[in-house]
Amino acid sequence: MKNTSDIPSPCFVLEEEKLIHNLEIINRVQGEADVSIILAFKGFSMWSVFPIIKDYVNGATASSLNEVLLCEEFMRTKAHTYCVAYDPTEFREIVQKSSHITFNSIGQYHQFVDQVPENVTIGLRVNPEWSDVETELYNPSSPQSRLGILANDLSELPERVEGLHFHVLCESDSKSLEKVLESLVEKFGHLLNEVKWVNMGGGHLMTSEGYDLDHLVSILRKFKQDHGVQVILEPGSAFAWETGNLETTILDVVDNGGVKTAIIDASFTCHMPDCLEMPYRPTISRASEAEQEDWEPYRIGGVSCLAGDYLEAYWFEEELKVGDRLIFEDMMHYTIVKTTMFNGVKHPSIGIKRLNGKFELIREFGYADYRDRLS
Repeated sequence: MKNTSDIPSPCFVLEEEKLIHNLEIINRVQGEADVSIILAFKGFSMWSVFPIIKDYVNGATASSLNEVLLCEEFMRTKAHTYCVAYDPTEFREIVQKSSHITFNSIGQYHQFVDQVPENVTIGLRVNPEWSDVETELYNPSSPQSRLGILANDLSELPERVEGLHFHVLCESDSKSLEKVLESLVEKFGHLLNEVKWVNMGGGHLMTSEGYDLDHLVSILRKFKQDHGVQVILEPGSAFAWETGNLETTILDVVDNGGVKTAIIDASFTCHMPDCLEMPYRPTISRASEAEQEDWEPYRIGGVSCLAGDYLEAYWFEEELKVGDRLIFEDMMHYTIVKTTMFNGVKHPSIGIKRLNGKFELIREFGYADYRDRLS
């Protein structure tokens, strides 16, 4: 496991070939289903590869002023913007740089509608009250959710509203989308023939192995035909699914109370928070998540001072030693976008493995990046 590459540690490494593979699948779906698929920055916002992504999709969705500005600067287009709540001091700039504006509540619509230019289309986020998300922390579809308007509160469309938006899936398949659409029609069918577009949000993991693309295309085409609307999908994970890893190095091995912990130069708290929040258990190259006979178990510890910054044991065929590399697989989506600099812990570098196999270092982080987030 010793490091023999020119990749620094820790480092997020995206593989260009795998990204293009995903983009070709996404482009196939939007072509065959005659829908628009746009990139959700909240899941993947590595702008150094936006020139590649722009060859396959024509837009992006933003959830803040900063993401709107990122869309303008690097995607070179206006954003499809949805914010849980708009800040009055930012709204004018947001709406000037957006093609679509979606409001999370009727109250926000009334507060800002007079500031929306005629050439910007307005939508409302609705709650279809169905989702396959089992982790409550990540489930936006409960009747008490702060996200979206319930059917009982939307008997008719307010003036100028041209679209409906929902987002209740997470790394889901086409059958889950089909069930959401059944619930959407049941609860909001009286409005569907009055709108021009429906944004089906993200969570459509169409680039994963075994995903039924033909079924996805068929239900999207049927929905369009039944309701005469433009359909928009905005996945984040699907773009970056299995396109790259987080490479780390073991700094120490601690043996306390009969438990060995390999401490890496990265942090779950700082760099992979879903591992603790979801909780999500990542795959580690050349390790087993299940006990293996004659293999050695090691907890994996982060380098921050938080006591809970660790994952329970993985099993390794070889003894882990200081200097060994540990590679966490599939860490490009909903990972880089959630990193922090808690403790001043060194932020992983970002790089790309190009089509020719060569590694290109895109960004390193240092003291100035940490300092300039503070005051």
